[in-house]
Amino acid sequence: MTLPRWASVMLVVAAWHAVLARADVGDPQVRTDHPWYPGELACSTFERLFATQAERHHRVVGVEALTDEQKALASWLWRNAHYYHAEDGRQDLWGKGFPDGDNWTREYWTGLFAFGFGLCGTTHSQWSAEMERLLGHASGRVVGVDGHSSFEVLLTGGAYGKGKWVLLDHDISTVIFDRQGTALLSIPEIKADLRLADRKFLPERQHGWLISALHPDDAPGVYTQFNSAAYLSGYAGPPPVVHLRRGETLRRYLQPGLEDGKTFVFWGRKKMHGSRAGTPPQPGTARYGNAVYSYRPDFTTADYREGVIDEDDRHVTFTFATPYLIGATPPNAEPLGVYQMGCRNGLVLRGKAGCPVAVSVDRGRTWQDCGKFRHGLDLTDRVKGQRQYFLRFGAAAPELAGTDLTILTVCQANAAILPHLKEGGSTVHFEAAGKAVVSAGPTIEQARTHVTSGSFGTPEVTLALATPRGEQAVAVHAAGQFASGSPPDPGIRYHIDCSTDGGKTWQPVVKDWTIPRRGQEPPDFWSQSFC
Repeated sequence: MTLPRWASVMLVVAAWHAVLARADVGDPQVRTDHPWYPGELACSTFERLFATQAERHHRVVGVEALTDEQKALASWLWRNAHYYHAEDGRQDLWGKGFPDGDNWTREYWTGLFAFGFGLCGTTHSQWSAEMERLLGHASGRVVGVDGHSSFEVLLTGGAYGKGKWVLLDHDISTVIFDRQGTALLSIPEIKADLRLADRKFLPERQHGWLISALHPDDAPGVYTQFNSAAYLSGYAGPPPVVHLRRGETLRRYLQPGLEDGKTFVFWGRKKMHGSRAGTPPQPGTARYGNAVYSYRPDFTTADYREGVIDEDDRHVTFTFATPYLIGATPPNAEPLGVYQMGCRNGLVLRGKAGCPVAVSVDRGRTWQDCGKFRHGLDLTDRVKGQRQYFLRFGAAAPELAGTDLTILTVCQANAAILPHLKEGGSTVHFEAAGKAVVSAGPTIEQARTHVTSGSFGTPEVTLALATPRGEQAVAVHAAGQFASGSPPDPGIRYHIDCSTDGGKTWQPVVKDWTIPRRGQEPPDFWSQSFC
C-alpha cells in the first residue's frame, strides 16, 4: 500500500526553505576550545555533533567511538551533559491551548537549542531523531515501562549480531551491561533478572557508567514492565539558524548556568563516568529568558527592508523567526504560570511612534489588534511560546523615521549549547554561512495558512511556501505526523514530495518511508509516527 504526497498527515509540523541572506548576517555561529561547552558550532548539525561526541567519548573513556555500541554511548554521554530532566513549558502546537496533552515538543533541534530539558517521553522522542542519523532508519524507540518512558536503540555488530534492541535511557541516566560486562542489555532481559538493575550488583561490569544516576531506585522500579513502543516518535527539522538584520543584535547569557556541577547541567561534567553517587534531582522550576534580540530598523535608508515582508503607504510589516522559543516573565510563582495571562518581557516595543500595532502568529492569516503604539507596549501574551511572528505597524516607513522604534524579543535558549571560555585564554572560531530560514510550522495554524489543496487529517495535503523577498531557496526540510496504527504496518509507504515549478513536476523529499518492525516487541504501540 502506498500513500502519496504528504502521507496521511495529521500535522505538517515543519516545512522550511533555507535562503541566502544578503547584507544582513545569516547563520552566525561560534565555537571555542572549551573542553565541555564549546558552543553551537560544535553541535549545530548532526555531522558536527557526532564528531564532538566522538571526541568527548575518547577523552573521557579513552576509547575511540567506532562500533555501534561506542557511538551510542558517546551520544548518551553528551546528551546527559546538555539536557536535563524537568517539565517543559509547552508550545501551543495544535491550537488547543498550552495545557493540551498532545503539545509535546518532538522536534529535535528545538528541544536541544530552545529547551535543553524535558520529561522522559519528551527527551526520548526527540532523541529518536538523532538515532535515525547516527545508527540508521528507525533505530531508536521510546519504550513504556512502569511509570516511565524509557528508550532502546538497535545495535548491530559483535555481540549484537544483525541487530538487537538495548536500553539507552538518557532521562534517568542508565545503561545496563550483562554480568560479564560484554554487551548492553534490553529491557526484557533486565526485567527477567532485576538484580541487574541494582547499581551495587557487580558494579565492575558497568565500565564506569553508574546505573540510575538520577535516583538509585529508578532502574529497579521501572524496568519491571515492558508495555509499549513508539517508533519514529520525534523528528529533526532544519539545523538551528539565527538570522540578524542590519540594526539587530542578539545577546545570550549563560545565567542561569553555573559550572559548579550542581546547577548548570543536570549531571555536572564530572558526575557521569566513574561516578559512585550520581547526581540527585534538585526540585525547582526551570525559568529563564537568556537570548535577547534587539532590533532597531533604520527607516532613513532602505536597510529596514531586510526585516520587512510587506509594506505600502499605510503600513509596514516585519517578520521575526528564531531557533529558540519566545519566553515570558510569569504573573505569579505557580509552576506553569507562563500559561496564564499577564506575562511580560517576551516582546516589548520601545520608541515614540503613535500608530496602530497588530501581531500575527499564524503567518499572517489572522491578526490580533494590539491598540496604539506606546513606549513599553508589552505583547508577550500574544507571542509567548512561539518561534516566529509578524508585527504590523499602521504607518508608512517615512512616518516611522525618527521614532527610535526598537523591538525587543526575549527568548529561552539552552545555556549548555552557548560557547564558554577557558581560564587563561581561549581560541574562538566564528562562522556565518549566509543562510536564513522561513517556516510553515511547527504549529498547525501556521501550517494551515499555507495549504493550497487537500486538508490535514486526510491522506493528502499540499502546502506552498516562498522565501520572504524572492531569495534563492537552497534546501527544503519537511516533516509530517501521521496515524501509523497500533501496531504500525511496515507495508505502508509514506511520501513527501516537493515542486519548484508551481506543481508541474514533483521531486521526492521523503520516498518509501516505512516503519520497520524488528526484534522483540512489547504488546502495545503508540499509534502516531513522523515522516
